[in-house]
Amino acid sequence: MVTGGASGIGAAAAAALAERGVVVCALDLNPEAAVAPAHGFACDVTDDTSVQHAVNAVVTRFGRLDIVVNNAGIGAQGDIAGNKDDEWHRVLDVNVVGMARVTRAALPHLRKSPSAAIVNTCSIAAWAGLPQRALYSASKGAVYALTLAMAADHVAEGIRVNAVAPGTVDTPWVGRLLDSAPDPAAERAALAARQPTGRLVQPEEVGEAVAYLATPASSATTGSILPVDGGMYGLRVRPAGQPK
Repeated sequence: MVTGGASGIGAAAAAALAERGVVVCALDLNPEAAVAPAHGFACDVTDDTSVQHAVNAVVTRFGRLDIVVNNAGIGAQGDIAGNKDDEWHRVLDVNVVGMARVTRAALPHLRKSPSAAIVNTCSIAAWAGLPQRALYSASKGAVYALTLAMAADHVAEGIRVNAVAPGTVDTPWVGRLLDSAPDPAAERAALAARQPTGRLVQPEEVGEAVAYLATPASSATTGSILPVDGGMYGLRVRPAGQPK
């Protein structure tokens, strides 16, 4: 089960899992956009009834549930004064509480799985102070902490919990941000330069990391946050053109 699985990182994760022989269900507000072989299921992660219905529909159709990828999320721009209370509630409801709703509904089924795994989509924003991302960073910092807490709670049950922490990924959401900038080309260049590799991360690169953490290839890994960020986490390289 991949939430937000019909586009961006979610679609890439669904594709990477399918390539490994996993039967993938894309839970999305737009399930008709799911790309085969993923199966689309309607789901709004802010609505507990919708989540319960989607999880039950998946298990009824396929008989079991082994993997949950908590990927559904939304962005936000601005400093601490840049968003009203209702926007704080909206973003946290999707990015954090939505993960809790989906995982809560999935737990009874994961407990029956011989290879249960949960992968949360975190972000480099959880630990890097990025300008104009106060609300978004707060939500992803919560995902970081939530991942570790979930891993501790369920390790004895054989349920592994990890997260990926992408840098700036070339997704439709980032594309919309770039389109709204006064100079989209300059803004894209600035985002690319922020990552030591000098380019945006591709959704497929994150999808491959998700698939690794979700499948038995990583059976000894739990409670880990895997950066997929072009080197932002650990590298401090000089910008291109500056003397070494």
